[in-house]
Amino acid sequence: MTTTAMSMCKVIFYEDRNFQGRSYECMSDCGDFSSYMSRCHSCKVESGCWMMYDRPNYMGNQYFFRRGDYADYMSMFGMNDCIRSCRMIPMHRGSYRMRIYERENFMGQMHEMMDDCDNIMDRYRMSHCQSCNVMDGHWLMYEQPQYRGRMWHFRPGEYRSFSNMGGMRFMSMRRIMDSWY
Repeated sequence: MTTTAMSMCKVIFYEDRNFQGRSYECMSDCGDFSSYMSRCHSCKVESGCWMMYDRPNYMGNQYFFRRGDYADYMSMFGMNDCIRSCRMIPMHRGSYRMRIYERENFMGQMHEMMDDCDNIMDRYRMSHCQSCNVMDGHWLMYEQPQYRGRMWHFRPGEYRSFSNMGGMRFMSMRRIMDSWY
């Protein structure tokens, strides 16, 4: 993504539901909101796609937000804690490619993916995925089929083990498309 395109990504956080209370405008990654506001209960994503975290420093549960108004996102996503940090997801134009593996360290059954998969058990007869190599694009992986449950954002890179991700086992995955921006 170019610097110009990155600077156009913007989200506004509000202390209270329905866009009330103090606000904080964000146009890049923010590891901790506490110096700007004590809580966050609503937000408006004016542009871009973002991963939000319920702990500072990009820790805790992850939640995907794209352009739109989120007047009460905690109820919407079933969150227990409010957003504490956020990370902008760069736009990707081009092909998407990821290899998923049945076991850690790229072992066991392997499948190369280039499109969304709503259920790896149905498509590949894999009971779970425990490592992956993302070659192209940004992906969201979910712990349940049909893009449900907790999610995790994967950018290009090698992920040898998911055991440090709270023991999540991913069962469905989708591409973060440029049309979502």
